[in-house]
Amino acid sequence: MRLLVTGRDGQVAASLLAAGQARAGVEVVAIGRPELDLAWPDTIIDAIAGAKPDIVVSAAAYTAVDQAEDEPDLAFAVNATGAGKVAEAAARLGVPVIHLSTDYVFDGTKADAYIESDPTAPLGVYGASKLAGEQAVASANPRHLILRTAWVYSPFGKNFVKTMLRLAADRDEISVVSDQWGNPTSALDVADAILHAATMLHRNKDFAGFGICHLAGSGETNWSGFAGHILDTSLKFGGPWARVRDITTMDYPTKARRPVNSRLSSAKFGAAFGWTAPDWQKSAREVVHRLVSGGSNGP
Repeated sequence: MRLLVTGRDGQVAASLLAAGQARAGVEVVAIGRPELDLAWPDTIIDAIAGAKPDIVVSAAAYTAVDQAEDEPDLAFAVNATGAGKVAEAAARLGVPVIHLSTDYVFDGTKADAYIESDPTAPLGVYGASKLAGEQAVASANPRHLILRTAWVYSPFGKNFVKTMLRLAADRDEISVVSDQWGNPTSALDVADAILHAATMLHRNKDFAGFGICHLAGSGETNWSGFAGHILDTSLKFGGPWARVRDITTMDYPTKARRPVNSRLSSAKFGAAFGWTAPDWQKSAREVVHRLVSGGSNGP
């Protein structure tokens, strides 16, 4: 199975490349800029066709949540128009597309975890552009699997875990928001789930599990609790540590509003594909250990 992932430097793309190397019979190829640039649709069709994939993973995206408020045209060009073109390119080749989306398509006002059929109501440009991308992907390719995930971290790229470790190396105390809740999700787990799902889609051309699924870590916490776990784990492995001080969203204003509740139920994905993410604390421990021990590209 030849799997093409858009983007080279993103957390999921890097995790897929690493995971693909460890799986017999799987080849993961990543294509990014300038060969494939979601802001320039003319580059997309030829780049994907030339790779001759069996499955396309649409992972590249505009992810600067606050900056998107000032760059709505670029955010929509990449996350909506570009994503739709990726799905169209896969459709022309007669292959499925697995597209990554986000918890930011919801407004966070629900009392419990979101399911796939809940109404969407993005709070900002980023979420609105990702929702438009979902719609574009679904319209362009009937064989689509849209995976909404949240609070993604990994040993690669920029993310919350690496930020906490970096800050702890220089500070005694870190202030972290405690009134936003979600499911910390390791990109390593997302990559494993994508490879698992892609194998099923590749083997069964008539698979009935297409559509939207949520894919997030098991269990929930707030950002402060996540930070505390990261730093306590770091200390156990000989890494940096700092106290975590709880603050509210009001204490840490941002240009773009964040959902207070980002919890996603991944039960549908589990039922369709027979795969469940590990507990978030276990997955976070693995990533922290790799970063502290130098088993990655470092914090």
